[in-house]
Amino acid sequence: MPGTHEKLDNPVWSALSETHSEHALVFDRTRFYHPDYCPFGGMAPGGATSTGMDAYADLIDHFYIVGDHPPISKKLVLKKELLTLQMILEKPIEQEIRETIVRLGPEHRTALIQLINLVQPGYFRSKTSTMGNYFGIFKEGALVAVTGERMRMEGYTEVSGVVTHPEHTGRGYARQLITRTVQHIQGEGQIPFLHVATTNSRAIGLYERLGFEARLQLSFWQLGQ
Repeated sequence: MPGTHEKLDNPVWSALSETHSEHALVFDRTRFYHPDYCPFGGMAPGGATSTGMDAYADLIDHFYIVGDHPPISKKLVLKKELLTLQMILEKPIEQEIRETIVRLGPEHRTALIQLINLVQPGYFRSKTSTMGNYFGIFKEGALVAVTGERMRMEGYTEVSGVVTHPEHTGRGYARQLITRTVQHIQGEGQIPFLHVATTNSRAIGLYERLGFEARLQLSFWQLGQ
C-alpha cells in the first residue's frame, strides 16, 4: 500500500509522539519507550545521532531501534537485525468465536508475563500489559493463549502478544483471540496493524486468511553494550 498510512513507516516515533507520549524517554533525536513498558526506540524523520542510544543503553540491557539502520557508537554492539513484515487490516474479520475469551486485568498480569516470556522471551516487560487491552483463553484455570495491543497512535493500534502455550497449539485459539482483539480495536475507530518476522510463514498465512495485507518490511535492530 505505497503512499498510504505514512505514520506507520516509523511506528515507534509516531506512537511516542502522540498517544503513548506519556511513556516516552526523549534523548537527542530519538524517542524510546520507558524500559518498564517496551524495549523499543524510534529515530526522528531524517535520522538521529548515536547520542540518544548511548544514553538509553545505560537504562536497559538490550533494546530495538525500529526502522532505518541506526548510527552505532563504539559503546554499543549490533546484536541482530529482525526483519519483519508490517501488515494492516482495513475490513472486519469474518471469524466465529467459539471459546470463552476473557479480558485480562491486573490480577492476570503475572500469568500473562509468564506465558508470553515462555514463548517470546525478551519483548514483554513488567508494564507492557498496561499499554493496551489483552484477551486470553483459560483451560482448567490456566492461561493458555493470549493476544493484545501494544503500540498505539492516532488512528492505529498494534496487535501484539499473539501467543499460545506449546501444549495447546493447533486448536484455533490464536485465530479467535486475534478476531476478538481486532473487534475491540475497530470498535474504537482504530485501524489494526501488526509486525511478524518475515521467516514466520505460518503466522503470515494466518494473518492473510484473517484479512491482513502486507504493507512494508520493517527492521528491528537489536542493540546492547
